[in-house]
Amino acid sequence: MEKYDVIVVGAGHAGIEAAIASARMKSKTLLMSLKLDTIGVMSCNPAIGGVGKGQLVKEIDALGGAMGKAADACGIQFRTLNASKGAAVHSSRVQIDMYKYNQYMIDLVKNQDRLFLKEAQVKKLIVVKGKVTGIVIDKGSKIYAKCVILCPGTFLDGVIHKGHKHFPGGRINDESAVGLGSDLRRLGFNLLRFKTGTPPRLDKNTIDFSKLIVQYGDNPPRQFSFTAKKIRMKQIPCYITYTNKKTHKIIKDNLKYSSMYSGAIKAVGVRYCPSIEDKIVKFADRERHQIFLEPQGLSSDEVYPNGLSTSLPDKAQLEMIHSIEGLKKARVIRFGYAIEHLVVEPTQVYPTLETKLVKNLYLAGQINGTTGYEEAAAQGLIAGINAARSIKNKKPFILDRATSYIGVLIDDLTTKGTDEPYRMFTSRVEYRLILREDNADLRLRKIGYDLGLVSKKDYIQTQKKQDSIKKGMVLLNSMRIKPTDKINKRLKGWRQPFLKEALTLKEILRRPRMDFEKLRKLNGIKLNIKDDIFRQIEIDVKYEGFIKRQLSEVESFRSLEKIKIPKGLDYVSIPSLSKEIKEKLAYFRPLTLGQASRISGVTPAAISLLMVYMKLKKPSII
Repeated sequence: MEKYDVIVVGAGHAGIEAAIASARMKSKTLLMSLKLDTIGVMSCNPAIGGVGKGQLVKEIDALGGAMGKAADACGIQFRTLNASKGAAVHSSRVQIDMYKYNQYMIDLVKNQDRLFLKEAQVKKLIVVKGKVTGIVIDKGSKIYAKCVILCPGTFLDGVIHKGHKHFPGGRINDESAVGLGSDLRRLGFNLLRFKTGTPPRLDKNTIDFSKLIVQYGDNPPRQFSFTAKKIRMKQIPCYITYTNKKTHKIIKDNLKYSSMYSGAIKAVGVRYCPSIEDKIVKFADRERHQIFLEPQGLSSDEVYPNGLSTSLPDKAQLEMIHSIEGLKKARVIRFGYAIEHLVVEPTQVYPTLETKLVKNLYLAGQINGTTGYEEAAAQGLIAGINAARSIKNKKPFILDRATSYIGVLIDDLTTKGTDEPYRMFTSRVEYRLILREDNADLRLRKIGYDLGLVSKKDYIQTQKKQDSIKKGMVLLNSMRIKPTDKINKRLKGWRQPFLKEALTLKEILRRPRMDFEKLRKLNGIKLNIKDDIFRQIEIDVKYEGFIKRQLSEVESFRSLEKIKIPKGLDYVSIPSLSKEIKEKLAYFRPLTLGQASRISGVTPAAISLLMVYMKLKKPSII
């Protein structure tokens, strides 16, 4: 009898992180894939990170996950988005050699201790007395496990749409995973249907790059992983072009043939990454839309036109492409398409990502209604951690909204649900000033070390960084600069106010438009502080007041998060709660008062009543 501690179904970004975490936490783990050579394949854009997404990758790395290191090893253009704005919204993004990334992930899982691989399709779950005990694969064979993690991505009853053509598939040239969706319905799960899409791929040898705007990456490139290693991959540019009135007319003339606008697709699409058809219809006043031409690899001829996602028929796609500057003679290697897939309504999942209906069954990735590699990987990591801890009867691992972007992502899904594909943004994060990219290691490295996912060497490195920041801050507080003609002349050149009295370096650094470089030049000051450490100090100094205010807000937030709601609490018996609120609390089954307070329609008055009721019934829980 084939038996494991944990079975992970699906080897995309969620599945990889789940399997790696589980295996590293000493659980015998099986990773299932329809095709083992597609482990870690980037189905859509050849990039990792972005606004809000870069923060997720940094946090995954800080906790000991794989995505950040993989991005560094395979990155061919690194950029910091929102660099001209405040540090709270700085977000890293990297173009990836997607073929190297695929091979990197295959090598990673093959060489991981306690991790086994199998190529098969999962048809059914084995559930006994409300607890999952294994899976049934395509030929009826049974494989048993203590926990199962489902990470099927877009493959769960996936249907591909291109014009009036519709056929089963989880990705072009890959079959759909059928059977498992019906089984989830049988088990009582409420399923939704979401849609995503991808653009055509172009032959770079047929693109006129002289007509395009070149876009270079950062120099030097800034890594994703906090385990600093030099970026060794060759760095190359991307290019920008735009649609035009002719493009828009072609799209409008062919809307009746689009899968989205012909009525063939009933599912909800991605609001923040719309198809080109959606852009033309919903933003009819716009004369052009930006297209980023992104290489898919150093040795590949394929170029990804980001912003040109479509489900138009092939002929219309070709006409549309040839109307765009620089693409008039472009050859299409593979046409774009839309894809519909099943989603489990995510409020049926606890913040641990274990399902409420079936014990020891975890869901991660697009099955929970998200879109994007980063959101999937973050969920996979948490599901893998919790499955491994469950087997050892350890306390569940939950990151809250005040701890991380990952905490916000999972809390949003499990308390609010989503009726459209969910994408992470900095605007979703209340405490983004203290949950920055640059301090993800300071926030989460110890947690990763305690979980057994971060090595002692990497943890010590973070401790040294913390010590260096403290020493640097002490130095800035202890050194004072007295006003002199020479110093005031230099300050005037920088449009800075004169010094009228002696100030500490910290007080001077706090000034607007004052930075590390200027501070060092102010009086030939020698500061024995590394650039990356000073960058951290500079952020802390400039935002000190705001950070203190957010930390105070976090304390208020945590006061409700600390109050656990007993499992099996009978909400119906609580007097004064409305029937609607009782039904919502019974359905969502929140774990804490904080989580209950974020359920739509649950009022502050209801939370107060619930707190009083719990205090009277069981004083020890408050």
